[in-house]
Amino acid sequence: MRLNVFLLILLLHGAAAVKPPAKWQTLSGEAPVVVARGGFSGIFPESSQYAYQIAESTSLKNVVLLCDLQLTKDGGGICQSDLRLDNSTTISSVFPKGQKTYSVNGQPLTGWFSVDFTSDQIYNNVSLIQNIFTRPSVFDGSLPISMVEDVTGLHPYQFWINVQYSIFFKEHKQDVATYITTASEQMVIDYISSPEIAFLKSLSGKLRSGKTKLIFRFLEVDDVEPSAKQTYKALLNDLSTIKSFASGILVPKSYIWPVNKDQYLEPHTSLVTDAHNLGLEVYASNFANDMPASYNYSFDPTAEYLQFIDNSNFSVDGVLTDFPSTASEAVACLAHNKNNTLPTEGRPLIITHNGASGVFAGCTDLAYQQAAEDGADILDCSVQMSKDGVVFCLDSADLMGHTTAIKTFMPRATVVPEIQKENGIFSFDLTWSEIQSLKPELTTPLSQSGLARNPAAKNQGKFMTLTDFLEFAKKSTVAGVLINIENAGYLASKKGLGIVEAVSTALTNASYDKLPKKQVLIQSDDTAVLSAFKKNSGYKRVLYVKETISDAPKPTVDEIKHSADAVNLPRSSIVADSGFFVSAFTGVVDKMHAANISVYVSVLRNEFLAIAFDYFSDPMVELATYVAGVQVDGVVTEFPATLAAYLRSPCSNMNAKLPYSILPVEPGSLLSLVSPEALPPAEAPAPVLAVADIQDPPLPPVADLSDKASVTAAPQTSPPRSGQSAIAVNAALSLLIVMLSFVQLRFL
Repeated sequence: MRLNVFLLILLLHGAAAVKPPAKWQTLSGEAPVVVARGGFSGIFPESSQYAYQIAESTSLKNVVLLCDLQLTKDGGGICQSDLRLDNSTTISSVFPKGQKTYSVNGQPLTGWFSVDFTSDQIYNNVSLIQNIFTRPSVFDGSLPISMVEDVTGLHPYQFWINVQYSIFFKEHKQDVATYITTASEQMVIDYISSPEIAFLKSLSGKLRSGKTKLIFRFLEVDDVEPSAKQTYKALLNDLSTIKSFASGILVPKSYIWPVNKDQYLEPHTSLVTDAHNLGLEVYASNFANDMPASYNYSFDPTAEYLQFIDNSNFSVDGVLTDFPSTASEAVACLAHNKNNTLPTEGRPLIITHNGASGVFAGCTDLAYQQAAEDGADILDCSVQMSKDGVVFCLDSADLMGHTTAIKTFMPRATVVPEIQKENGIFSFDLTWSEIQSLKPELTTPLSQSGLARNPAAKNQGKFMTLTDFLEFAKKSTVAGVLINIENAGYLASKKGLGIVEAVSTALTNASYDKLPKKQVLIQSDDTAVLSAFKKNSGYKRVLYVKETISDAPKPTVDEIKHSADAVNLPRSSIVADSGFFVSAFTGVVDKMHAANISVYVSVLRNEFLAIAFDYFSDPMVELATYVAGVQVDGVVTEFPATLAAYLRSPCSNMNAKLPYSILPVEPGSLLSLVSPEALPPAEAPAPVLAVADIQDPPLPPVADLSDKASVTAAPQTSPPRSGQSAIAVNAALSLLIVMLSFVQLRFL
């Protein structure tokens, strides 16, 4: 494979110096540095040539490349963090008899070790593999281990060597201090770190004065430093001694922002301030986009970086990360922008999906309040109806997935094939009073992968009627509402519930037809529903195309134009993927735009398992791809705060000519680096959207079920909360009539 193929990745990101920022609270007052641990090890095998090259091309110009140094049998230097090479390379299959057991810091350790092999044996025979299973495996076995000279040959802006096991190598007749002092005469080493005090002290006076910073690395608090025989927790209380032989410290990020057992942030410690007061720099480690740290960050890795570099009290002097491009975004694009206002023109709408449903249970008052606070433009309400005709907001008519209905109403579960194949407890089979007795459920589409959302708020919040929702949106700062209507035909013909009429009445009652500053979007997968609102010229009609498509021919687009002003498409209908890699832009957006049809993309989520590898486990890069790359007109998201942060950033403006920016991905760039035999199997193309797919029959009239029961419903004494006519039997009817009605309705 040609190693220069990496240049294609330059299309992904700008790489230059940081923008002139506000005053940083680092020790030097300069922007914190980004340290790439083993290069871009979040995507490529750690310390591979690709990893280092992509780290340089996608990060800030002053990115620091870090090499975890190990020595071979003949004294060569290689870069690998794990002392046991079998965890990250093919060495066990190449040298099946090379397994050994050694004592490392007093503990037996079994594996394959660099001290048992020469540099040539390792470099010419052993290949790297990805040792974290959620990361791409397609590069396994194709890249050699990097020698130290390979990394410095890339001419990094700054170079960092971490020495984790100096004592171990000395026991095997290899002196790391001698290796480094010799190497420093031939290459520039900007940082040297180690968790061993004696090793750092042994370098005193042997390196070029003022050129190399010695950094003491803290391990976990209860680990014992091998030379001083003290725990790292004890050493933390004696920073003045550390200052006598080091210019900085490298600590796990939990030393600064502790996380409790429930994965929520605790108050920050005074470590950074204390160290800065002594003149010590502080570098934080263990940053990775695909290893969620705290629910406080809502799966947005940039939010975590900002917690360390852009809070009101301090900033660390650098971050050690597996995803240097994301850390670069935080430094260059997102820091010091919290108070920026969202641009009013030239950007897509921020449209919620059940409110801020990544933070609170969807369609609850808390989810909508959070979304408004987070900067959403359009609040959405997927309307459902109760048995007694109350319209309320919930993602699905099936209450099983979004409420605690299973605990109470499981005997009422049934199959409604017109709506779904699975068993469900449906809103139209329960009264509004019964629905109000339930609690909401905060769900996540990736719960089976262990990525829960905000467990502390799992059942918090209240369901909102459509009337209450409209009133809240009217009083808030949001630009408008989106009302999503599904199953209208079934509700009308089988349940006697007129959801279209109910929504129209509620909007009129709330004066949305007379509020020019509040947008109203009516969304449905049924063109007959959209046609019913054609008379409301102030409303924008959105066709919801749920299925993934690969193309939309002109006749189909023309047909859409008859009933809709916009389309809401799945992500995969706009950016196609193959084996979790971005493969192509479909061109559907361009065809819709040519017909003056707006395009919204849905649903965007922050969880790294929900986005393709090309986005580097970074929701900001995915946003840039849809916003700046494809130029959609609206983004439907469960995390509006992340989208708002991106749009507030100057880096979202592709015309700003900034030295660094968050650029859209180039389809196929990562796949082009993969050996042909390792490529994921080609997937069948998605179907083309045909005219017949969007042509729906007229809506049936609302059935009068009271006539079928040979009874007449008593008039309501007061209007229901949702603002529409409720179809319910008055509680004052005689017991006999109620029983007859039940018998009749049971068999409809």
